[in-house]
Amino acid sequence: MRRSLAPSQLAKRKAGDEEEEEEEEDWHPPAARKRQKAGGETESGECYRSPFRKPLAALTNRPHCLDSAQHEAFIRSILSKPFKVPIPNYKGPLGLRALGIKRAGVRSPLHDPFEEGALVLYEPPVLSAHDQLKIDKDKAPVHVVVDPVLSRVLRPHQREGVKFLWDCVTSRRIPGSHGCIMADEMGLGKTLQCITLMWTLLRQSPDCKPEIEKAVVVSPSSLVRNWYNEVEKWLGGRIQPLAIDGGSKEEIDRKLVGFMNQRGLRVPSPILIISYETFRLHAEVLQKGSVGLVICDEGHRLKNSENQTYQALNSLNTPRRVLISGTPIQNDLLEYFSLVHFVNSGILGTAQEFKRHFEMPILKGRDADASEAERHKGEERLKELISIVNRCLIRRTSDILSKYLPVKIEQVVCCRLTPLQAELYKNFLKQAKPVEELKEGKISVSSLSSITSLKKLCNHPALIHDKCVEEEEGFMGALDLFPAGYSTKSVEPQLSGKMLVLDYILAVTKSTSSDKVVLVSNYTQTLDLFEKLCRSRRYLYVRLDGTMSIKKRAKIVERFNSPSSPEFIFMLSSKAGGCGLNLIGANRLVMFDPDWNPANDEQAMARVWRDGQKKMCYIYRLLSTGTIEEKIFQRQTHKKALSSCVVDEEQDVERHFSLGELKELFTLNETTTSDTHDKIKCRRCVNGHQVRPPPEGSDCTSDLSQWHHCADKRGLQDSVLKAAWDAAVTFAFHHHSHEEQRGIP
Repeated sequence: MRRSLAPSQLAKRKAGDEEEEEEEEDWHPPAARKRQKAGGETESGECYRSPFRKPLAALTNRPHCLDSAQHEAFIRSILSKPFKVPIPNYKGPLGLRALGIKRAGVRSPLHDPFEEGALVLYEPPVLSAHDQLKIDKDKAPVHVVVDPVLSRVLRPHQREGVKFLWDCVTSRRIPGSHGCIMADEMGLGKTLQCITLMWTLLRQSPDCKPEIEKAVVVSPSSLVRNWYNEVEKWLGGRIQPLAIDGGSKEEIDRKLVGFMNQRGLRVPSPILIISYETFRLHAEVLQKGSVGLVICDEGHRLKNSENQTYQALNSLNTPRRVLISGTPIQNDLLEYFSLVHFVNSGILGTAQEFKRHFEMPILKGRDADASEAERHKGEERLKELISIVNRCLIRRTSDILSKYLPVKIEQVVCCRLTPLQAELYKNFLKQAKPVEELKEGKISVSSLSSITSLKKLCNHPALIHDKCVEEEEGFMGALDLFPAGYSTKSVEPQLSGKMLVLDYILAVTKSTSSDKVVLVSNYTQTLDLFEKLCRSRRYLYVRLDGTMSIKKRAKIVERFNSPSSPEFIFMLSSKAGGCGLNLIGANRLVMFDPDWNPANDEQAMARVWRDGQKKMCYIYRLLSTGTIEEKIFQRQTHKKALSSCVVDEEQDVERHFSLGELKELFTLNETTTSDTHDKIKCRRCVNGHQVRPPPEGSDCTSDLSQWHHCADKRGLQDSVLKAAWDAAVTFAFHHHSHEEQRGIP
């Protein structure tokens, strides 16, 4: 039988021990139990009660009578006692939410640094036993460990990138500087690395508290919703970002004021995601307070330090700045200086000092006509520039993705002009006055207009038909060259070499595979032609250009990427959606016309070869043979060669074009199969056919083209392009193919 251990019962039991012992000796249980009535009496009237059960004392609800002075003294004695932990020696999980309890013992990191696969960003110095006795336990630094939720999904190059970013923004790489440039090529997970950095800074530091309170992400308007979705995807509701992608001025100001007024260890919405345009218009609100970190996605927008967006961001009160750009050098080194100066002001001096000390010697040394002394000086200054910038810039190429993604074959396809295009082209060169101005070294508004007209003519004669009707300069009498009864209502692909090749590519792809295609152009007029072609061939398609709202863009991209969606073609304006979009639903992409800025084309062509892609990818870059498009492509190559030297540190880049040769825009070479191929002086091709391996002494491994090999119809592996070859293709280059890297013959 169980006895109560309450102190009151123990005292009573002790006082009556002797009496109880006597009762125990005298009492014997009855031989047979009899049914008891209420009150413990049996049917015979005898009463049997256990000697262990004592009668209960009667309780009354009347309180004990105390006078007011006694009661007040009693309450004061209770309140005067100091607070103490209710349970002695309790060492449970006392986090930031625990009130009134001080953490006992040595401070510990937020996550276990010794767990398998842990990504440790900071490790406190090892102390001797003597130093451990002297150190203040409340000030001892702790490990900084990336949240296992993120570290488990980071690839090796991404773990390296996160460590680099953290070292830079905490001033451990360059004392006194807190900025860096994430210059990885497209598809390497720059967004995930920056989300990991933000989450770590918002939650921990060596001082056992958050490093920052708030962070701001500034991105193109088309990527605001994408950033929001990425934060939700990787952090799974652990944080609530504030994304501003529309609304009235008053509403946006109210949200920004609320964001800036947040304080403390647990900020409700510590991440603000905002577009460049909205930031510029509401910069005054954000400049009134301080921000722990600012991340600028597609940071090459800040290439001009004179524009308002650059100045608005530069005046933001934050020392920690991360600039994301897969193409940090787009046109010249001065733009590169602007990016470095934004993240770490002063490490390259002023703009004038940079131009005198770095830019001019490097460019002179890069020119094909440079002397040996100029080349030597240029290389020395280039090495000096790389050594300075590499402390705050990390760059990995897309070759890393070959381990995780399918094979990608990029092909530059030269297409001959149709007779109508050739006649219109020659007619324009005879009439247009800007041609002479450009040859004299003058570039006017009319010269730029002439360049645009020629580019549109290379796409399709329909794009310049209105100018022919109005007989604008360069197109007088050109209307007579069009076929009788010509109308712009129908597309008529046979009138354009590139459109003819595109028509073949789409038809063969649709009839022989389940592949989807992305069509990219710089002009919305060209997208209109694509629409006419799709309607005439009954291809299902979607179109994304500058007229589409930001919210609708995300919906159509998600729908197109679904394997069950019926759309065959995704039409994309490179100006509106060339950055950040993930179009892995397609595995073929056609770049219909080149842009002066190679970064725009590189961004657009990276839409299909990204994480999640399961099929082999084919990229087709269409160029009109011997025209201004080949000159633009050659100019792109010159800029990419400069970028590869400064950013990718390739020292053996060939100097194929002088700056004078790149000015030869208004010419038409009708006798060549590829003007670019002629310029690189390829020795692999004999009588128009590729020879493998190249002849002895061949110098066709140049970086100008980075092509693994030239291609003719006989040696072409792509059946789709083979079918289109006889239509209008004159030459093709295999570019950035990962076949050789994987050992595919």
